[in-house]
This record gives sequence, structure tokens and C-alpha cells, in this order.
Amino acid sequence: MRLSASRLSVERGGRVIFSDLSFALQDGESLVVTGRNGAGKSTLLRALAGLLPLAQGELSLDGACDESISEQTHYIGHADALKGALTVVENLEFHAALLDCGRGGIAPSAALAEFGLGHVAHLPSTYLSAGQKRRAALAKLLVARRPIWLLDEPTTALDAASQSLMTAIMAAHVSDGGLIIAATHAKLHLAARELQLGAAA
Repeated sequence: MRLSASRLSVERGGRVIFSDLSFALQDGESLVVTGRNGAGKSTLLRALAGLLPLAQGELSLDGACDESISEQTHYIGHADALKGALTVVENLEFHAALLDCGRGGIAPSAALAEFGLGHVAHLPSTYLSAGQKRRAALAKLLVARRPIWLLDEPTTALDAASQSLMTAIMAAHVSDGGLIIAATHAKLHLAARELQLGAAA
């Protein structure tokens, strides 16, 4: 599998966020996107996920099935996107059904246990701490198998132990042939190339 981005440009509100951006990733590779606030890190991830239109450029995925890039992508944004009235496990069950667990992911309860959240699985997610909410959001990565992970500040609100756990989960995904593109200000202890975005115009 090869994900290629050629001369990408994104505009928002009539302003160019970034332009002429190119990179390529093979399966088993990671890319860390860095840069100052406003440089376009989150915008790039949202564009790669198909949530924002490209003004120019082309994205292609070679050597994979006929599904689109967005259909093969997990996107975990800066917000945790949990429904507060649902329990933690209900949130993951909803996400699993949306993504089709036939892809070979693990059960929602097992994903929560992997992230050390088994003891809060049946609490409404509104009662979780910031770190627990972040781990619950990241547990979505495990309930349906998708080769491309787009992660926006994946270690935000995580304590040291949870950061180490997330690093191990990311490393396992890459070792299994997955691709990761992560936007972050923090240092990720993950073998990865770096793409630095300039300041916004």
C-alpha cells in the first residue's frame, strides 16, 4: 500500500492554509506533522480524511482494495467526539456499528480493557476525566480494522503510563503494515518521518 499526496492546497474562508504540499507513505511507515499553531496540521488531517475539500492537488492510494481513502481511514480529531448521554461502551458499540466490525476489529469491551477503561465501561461518558475521554476516543481505533490512522494530538490529556500504552499500540499498528499520520506538538516515541508545516499566511 502506498498513500501519495501531490501538491495539495487547502483554503478556508478565502485564505490559503497551505499549498504545494507533497509526501508519500508506504505501508509500515509513519509521518509526524509538526508546526506552529495555525500552520495547518489539523486542516491537513481533515483534508486527508475527506472532511475538507482540496483546492488543488491529488491524493491516491495504490496497492489497496477498491475502497476510497476515507473508507480505509480512522480519523481521531482533537475533540473526543463522545456522546455524553451514552455509556462508554455504548459509544464504542455505536462507532463499531458505523465502521462495520466485519473488518476484524476487537469487541468494544476488549478495546476499552486494552486502554485500561474496563472499570468505567458502563458509566455515562460525561462522567469521565479528560484523560479517560481521550483514551475512550482512541479505543475506537481498535473496534474496526482500518489501515490508515490519522491522529490529531493523540497524547493530549494522557498521563505518562497512557502515553506509553498509546505508543505501543501505534507501534503495533505500523508493525502490522498500517500507516499513521499524526499531527502533534508533543514528542511521539515512534519511528517516523517528520513533515513540518510553515506558519499560516
